[in-house]
Amino acid sequence: MAPQDPTKKRKAVTRDGPQADEVALSDGGGDIEASFLEGVLSQSEDEGSDASNSDESAIDVDDFESLEDSEGALGSDEVPSEEDGETTNKIRRNGFAGSNSKLVQEEEENESLPYHIVTEDANGNPRYIYQDIDPVYASDDSEAPETTNTIGNIPLSFYDSYPHIGYDINGKKIARPAKGEALDALLDTIDIPKGWTGLTDPNTGKPLELSEQELNLLKRIQMNEVGEEGYDPYPATIEYFTSKTELMPLSAAPEPKRRFIPSKHEAKRVMKLVRAIREGRILPYKPPQAEDEEDNDVKRYDIWANEAPRPDHAMNVPAPKLPPPGYDESYHPPPEYLPDKKEKKAWEEADDEDRQKEYLPTDHSSLRKVPGYDKFVKEKFERCLDLYLAPRVRRSKLNIDPESLLPKLPSPDGLRPFPTACATIFRGHQGRVRSLAVDPSGVWLASGGDDGSLRVWELLTGRQLWIVKISSEDAINVVRWRPGTDAVILSAAVGEDLYFIIPPIVSPEIESRSNTVLDEGFGYATSKSTSDSITKAPATKWVRPTSSRLSDAGVLLKTHLRSTIKVISWHRRGDYLTTVSPSGQSSSVAIHTLSKHLTQQPFRRLKGLPQSAQFHPSKPIFFVATQRTIRSYDLSKQELLKIIQPGARWISSFDVHPLGDNLIVGSYDKRLLWHDLDLSIRPYKTLRYHKKAIRQVKFHAGGLPLFADASDDGSLQVFHGKVVGDMMENATIVPVKVLRGHGVVGSLGVLDVDWHPREPWCVSAGADGTCRLWM
Repeated sequence: MAPQDPTKKRKAVTRDGPQADEVALSDGGGDIEASFLEGVLSQSEDEGSDASNSDESAIDVDDFESLEDSEGALGSDEVPSEEDGETTNKIRRNGFAGSNSKLVQEEEENESLPYHIVTEDANGNPRYIYQDIDPVYASDDSEAPETTNTIGNIPLSFYDSYPHIGYDINGKKIARPAKGEALDALLDTIDIPKGWTGLTDPNTGKPLELSEQELNLLKRIQMNEVGEEGYDPYPATIEYFTSKTELMPLSAAPEPKRRFIPSKHEAKRVMKLVRAIREGRILPYKPPQAEDEEDNDVKRYDIWANEAPRPDHAMNVPAPKLPPPGYDESYHPPPEYLPDKKEKKAWEEADDEDRQKEYLPTDHSSLRKVPGYDKFVKEKFERCLDLYLAPRVRRSKLNIDPESLLPKLPSPDGLRPFPTACATIFRGHQGRVRSLAVDPSGVWLASGGDDGSLRVWELLTGRQLWIVKISSEDAINVVRWRPGTDAVILSAAVGEDLYFIIPPIVSPEIESRSNTVLDEGFGYATSKSTSDSITKAPATKWVRPTSSRLSDAGVLLKTHLRSTIKVISWHRRGDYLTTVSPSGQSSSVAIHTLSKHLTQQPFRRLKGLPQSAQFHPSKPIFFVATQRTIRSYDLSKQELLKIIQPGARWISSFDVHPLGDNLIVGSYDKRLLWHDLDLSIRPYKTLRYHKKAIRQVKFHAGGLPLFADASDDGSLQVFHGKVVGDMMENATIVPVKVLRGHGVVGSLGVLDVDWHPREPWCVSAGADGTCRLWM
């Protein structure tokens, strides 16, 4: 057998099945348990179906070519004769011959019927079988049509139990396109590609995408425009009949007789109108006459037209006269009517419309010294100008008090209690104090700063109870207590590491329960590894600190992320927490499960750099803030709820109201924005009370209508924010107090703020290395 041509290679089929990322948090937990972030925010990975179809078609072509080469090849030792050469050429021109086929001997007949095989049917008559033309790469048909489904009007649901969805024109099965998990579908709806419709093609089962031309057509139809581009609804008039005599007429028919004889029908209509006019049934049009303002039927009498002097009598009513001039109009009025210098100056500075009198009383010793009217020429000129031009419109000036335009806010004294003064100063940190937090019981205060030390203070006295040096290189960016009083656990972010600490300041019972909460995850990880033979590599590993010094100090658990952690936010139940690393790209937002020692990264890509993230106080809703927007996701339905647009250039932080219907946003462009989530995605109020950037905002979680913000100008602004359940009443926002005391170091002022869980007290951390308690 002849060797095979080395240039022809068989293509290998490699099929990669789509693998959906599984995202699950816990087995229980109510509204965020099994459905918590499972499939949320992942991307669809159904791009492999087209590649596998193209590979299968390529293998079919190569098999056909290799078969043709194997059958038409000669042995290396055989020398074909002339007859054999002619026979071989005829076979190659006519195709492959079967067992019952016969070769056509005449060359003219072969040329008239090319590319066919002649066989005999059951009756012995010749039967011509033509080969399918396979346009290979050398064909002119460079753009072959896509594979279409030929099942007709059969519903696609009939193929739900089969791995294919129909057959193409060659009878081959059309594979079902790969589909992602619900998380991929959600992200497809978030990041809408160009041409996306959200519909499915019933013939192929793939997402239906529209072309650019179809999208432009739909856009013009929605805008009430003509569908065809370039269509002119008002074209220029084409003068088919003009005054110019054309050499070739449009029609050679003779002119009809009716064009030269007056119409009898029109004559009847005209005579009918003429008779109606003569009989008075049709009156000519007369313009309506202007109605006189005075009624002529009412008689009026001028009783003082010929008035003559009469003696005083009860029945005699004299004509009304102008009032006599007063003392102030006299040329020599009494001194009490003369204005002083202050009144004279006020009258001269006032406008003509605002003056009560058109003149100013003046005292002259005699009538001879009374001068002429000083405004005589001016008034005559203005009168002539009015007659020459047009009557003027008198300007009516509105005397409005600017204070009346401002809304009436309640007095701050009636909105107490709120913090007014500094009660305690916590000193001990070297450098900036980046973060602080008050524990749920309201007894201790935890703080961390640039010196890498974590300190716990007694809130009321300011006494330092415990300190641990976690790192000498990295700063402690954020510290947060675990919600709930059943266990005392403190979380701290140091660089790329997340630590869980039990300070040795609690009772042995609470310390034992806290250790149990931290150690539950190790048992879960062991049971899962033994039950599942194939497990996916975890995003992070939860281990115990290698340093014995940290273990003895109470640092019992540690997990490492890929980038620096800036934000920690706990869920209200204390089993979940989220961390935000703005420089982490795809791993910037992570959700951790404490009871399972599990870390999940739900976002593969996020528009913009993430700044902060929080859980809703009472609903399965997750908020993620980027530089410009805040996105809210429903964890139970696994979908995007809304995109809140504060309008800020760079969001620094945000906080959700304890009732869950409002949130406040702080920005680096010195603005504090209040959002009503039921009202609009735009801010309800925009407050500007700071001269520098706002670093942190915080609501009071203990039921008091208070919230505060911390700014780089070294001050805290305390607000009264009352929210009611009535949908018809808006929130009441009143600034009540400005707290100053922190120093500005390196253009940084107050870096963090937190509230006492029950009392109207707040604590702040500053760049000057101190923490302050405000009461």
